[in-house]
Amino acid sequence: MRLNSIAFWAFLLASFVIKGQDFLIKDLKEDISFLASDKLKGRGTSSPEELMAAKFIAGKFKKAGLTAFNNSYLRPFVYKKSASPHDTSTANVKENKANNVVGFLDNKAPYTIVIGAHYDHLGLGHDHNSLDANPDGKIHNGADDNASGTAGVIELANYFAKNNKTEPFNFLFICFSGEELGLLGSKKWCDNPDIELSKVNYMINMDMIGRLNDSTKKLLVYGVGTSPVWVSLLDSIKSNLSLKKDSSGIGPSDQTSFYLKDIPVLHFFTGQHTDYHKPSDDIEKINYKGEAEVLGYIAKVIEKTFNYKKLDFAKTRNPDTGKGGFKVTMGVMPDYAFEGEGMRIDGVTDGKPASKAGILKGDVVKKLGGVEVKNVQDYMKALQSLKKGDTAPIEVLRNGELKKLNVAF
Repeated sequence: MRLNSIAFWAFLLASFVIKGQDFLIKDLKEDISFLASDKLKGRGTSSPEELMAAKFIAGKFKKAGLTAFNNSYLRPFVYKKSASPHDTSTANVKENKANNVVGFLDNKAPYTIVIGAHYDHLGLGHDHNSLDANPDGKIHNGADDNASGTAGVIELANYFAKNNKTEPFNFLFICFSGEELGLLGSKKWCDNPDIELSKVNYMINMDMIGRLNDSTKKLLVYGVGTSPVWVSLLDSIKSNLSLKKDSSGIGPSDQTSFYLKDIPVLHFFTGQHTDYHKPSDDIEKINYKGEAEVLGYIAKVIEKTFNYKKLDFAKTRNPDTGKGGFKVTMGVMPDYAFEGEGMRIDGVTDGKPASKAGILKGDVVKKLGGVEVKNVQDYMKALQSLKKGDTAPIEVLRNGELKKLNVAF
């Protein structure tokens, strides 16, 4: 009897209940353990193993009772990419296919809340986004990045599907592919959505929510400036979590694609760590109890928005990330999904050098300084050669016409 009693209490402890919101640790562990297993070989974009992950997520959406569009949860998209990560030319580009995974919870409401996360990762390290010294051939399991966020989407789908009779909004749950290659899946979906973007209330993104520090309880929330209600709404929720808020709608994850379509966003993140983009990002380092607590908080945030008909959108500043060794920035968001020659601009931040120079969203950069720009990599090389105080000529293609401007950094 003692052994059975211990097993019983262990099971109860494994089901972490947050003030009535059931986010089961055992379910999170099951989902993350599969998605971040060696069997899936790091879920590299367009790999057979990534397709296995997509079908696993689709099965979870079906079990939750979500509706599929056109009888399939898989929403395929095509993108072009060089066959070799070392080749930055456009000569050896090939067409690839990947899948977003989409499920709809129809509450017969006029507006829809989007909850998303990317499920792809770095595969076997061949694309050189890895921060490992010798990445080739090593499985990058991506337990935190982003099996944790994917499991969060699945858990929130289960939670809101159980309570759908009292919800004033529909829900669209999306797991994106191609995030690690430049937000490809979310960009493709926003350009060809399954529902009208005007009917999207806001977007919640989760990227790396599996490493909550039990001492600091710090949860980073980006995008709080994308709607006038976010800050006061977040502050009104009682929680043991310590929030660090950032106003910007633009950042290195999929919420950016929605922000650029004038949709309010929030991005949740438990913080950077030394295993980021390395083979060591494995399941034994996930704080499952912490992730359950984060999901409980996100559910409360969403439920608080039920008091509003539709959130107003607000533009925000563009953050200076300090990454990549750049001494200057133009204040633009590249369109990583652009398949033509040059670098298409997907967003321009007011008050930054590009805006002051008269550069517009949709312009395609063809030359910066003395550097011919055929792709994003060429643009990055051109930026690295510039410093504060420089003024550089730039050539952009706008509606078929080449325009010559000057950018002051």
